[in-house]
Amino acid sequence: MTPPADKEHPKTSNFLRQIIEKDLAEGTYAARQWGGSPGDAAHHAAGQPDPAKVRLRFPPEPNGYLHVGHAKSICLNFGLARDYNGVCHLRFDDTNPEKEDTEYVNAIKDAVQWLGFDWHNNGPLGQEVNLYQASDYFDFMYRAAEYLIESGNAYVDEQSADEMRINRGDFVKPGTNSPFRSRTPAENLARFREMRDGKLADGAAVLRAKIDMASPNINMRDPAIYRIRRAHHHNTGDTWCIYPMYTYAHPIEDALEQITHSICTLEFEDQRPFYDWLLDKLAEGGLIASPHPRQYEFARLNLTYVLTSKRKLAQLVNEKRVNGWDDPRMPTIVGLRRRGYTPEAIHLFAERIGVTKSDSWIDYSTLEGALRDTLDPVAPRAMAVLDPVKLVLTNWDEVMGAGKLDDCSAPVHPHHPEQGKREFKIGKEVWIERTDYEETPPKGFFRLFPGNKVRLKYGHVIECTGATKDANGKVTEVLATLIPDTKSGTPGSDAIKVKGVITWVGVNDAVQAEVRLYDRLFTEAHPEADGKDFLENLNPNSLSVVTAYVEPSLAAVGAGQRFQFERHGYFVTDLKDHAAGKAVFNRVTGMKDSWGK
Repeated sequence: MTPPADKEHPKTSNFLRQIIEKDLAEGTYAARQWGGSPGDAAHHAAGQPDPAKVRLRFPPEPNGYLHVGHAKSICLNFGLARDYNGVCHLRFDDTNPEKEDTEYVNAIKDAVQWLGFDWHNNGPLGQEVNLYQASDYFDFMYRAAEYLIESGNAYVDEQSADEMRINRGDFVKPGTNSPFRSRTPAENLARFREMRDGKLADGAAVLRAKIDMASPNINMRDPAIYRIRRAHHHNTGDTWCIYPMYTYAHPIEDALEQITHSICTLEFEDQRPFYDWLLDKLAEGGLIASPHPRQYEFARLNLTYVLTSKRKLAQLVNEKRVNGWDDPRMPTIVGLRRRGYTPEAIHLFAERIGVTKSDSWIDYSTLEGALRDTLDPVAPRAMAVLDPVKLVLTNWDEVMGAGKLDDCSAPVHPHHPEQGKREFKIGKEVWIERTDYEETPPKGFFRLFPGNKVRLKYGHVIECTGATKDANGKVTEVLATLIPDTKSGTPGSDAIKVKGVITWVGVNDAVQAEVRLYDRLFTEAHPEADGKDFLENLNPNSLSVVTAYVEPSLAAVGAGQRFQFERHGYFVTDLKDHAAGKAVFNRVTGMKDSWGK
């Protein structure tokens, strides 16, 4: 179900909210009828007053996996519908049969629901299932095309693609009328039906709207609205060999669904005059209900260190530069989910960046910051050692007893004592981070070096005595002595003051884990700046895999569980590869942003 509006934290106003509130105040759409499902003017006239105050839609093309930019649009459209007592439709704009697939349809549904939204019963009409696909409207789109032809507003053009491109003109030169533009409606209708019946070859003709070849807006220079394409469609099969162009189909879809506010990104701003022209013509002919939808544009999400072109993301997948659409380095919703992002983090991110009409770049750290802010209050804590070296407490047997293990504990979450404690053991040998030892320490280093004392977090104070090395000078073991009566939480444990506290995992009860250290996919904030090939800016260190040790509290956790590894950052058990007896963790993000520092 759609998440409820957050009454404790009012939503930040933006120009779209102001438009909707003005329309609601003025009753712009108050007289609309709703026939219970999408349909033409007669269908809705036979219905009832629409109890949904507004109708919006999220209309992805099912030709790839959705990315973080789509996530912003999902939150925007479904969120506005929620906040203004309306409904939001999920519509598949499946007018391009060559690129679409049911795999993408199912992935899109999953993404919308994972973000906390739904098209079932998500508004005042509880019986509605607001899931639609453009291809279900092909019959009406064809009917509308015939009406445009008969009313003298469309014609069949048989120029070649090159001829149409040349005759279209440019920003300083007006277009030239097609020699086929003067055909009579009867001639155009007959030819269009031949297109429909498969009597013309692919590319031999297109149907164009008849508007103005001298228009200063090139999009109004008789745009193509139908083309011949013999291609199998995942929904309609081989019923059609002509398909509507997106710019023609989209406004019709909005009108049939009685959308009030059609929200899209700025690249469609120049298409708005055609959107209005087409719906005005169809309303004049009585084909669609009035008042018809209006289009409003907002700036798309531009995120540093990220590409959101579906084509380029597909290239990364197809060339195996990443491990599929759900690779945790990908900006796809399935990738973000596997990386460990939460729906709450995406919602917070979308709210923070807001909605404007001005293009700008959002720093990737804003997305990571939203994640940290949502995980910190809820993520259970755990200790992990990612680059392990063994620490041997040489006097353990003398002080504690040969073979003895000492019980230690720590809160599951430091701010939620009701969640209980984690239990683990310390013994003669523990794993520590290799970087916690320096034979000759730099200034300000308070961890292990000969003669220095530190506390093993939740455990005892120890004093470093040195290390053993292999033939190449690499440290193989760090040596220390245990200082008696210094265990955390016991009387007198703080008698010895130390500046350094280090995390550790006991050798006896440690759980071995594969940890995948993910980083940003690109080394440059703008991977295509100055005409560069984005592949040249791929980060060679975007993934490193280490064998780590984690505390025993993580021995039986399931896939998709998030934790804060104390000191290291936030991690999640991998959705696909983590299993009983095979612990696999992904790094979601560090404790703080380290880029640009």
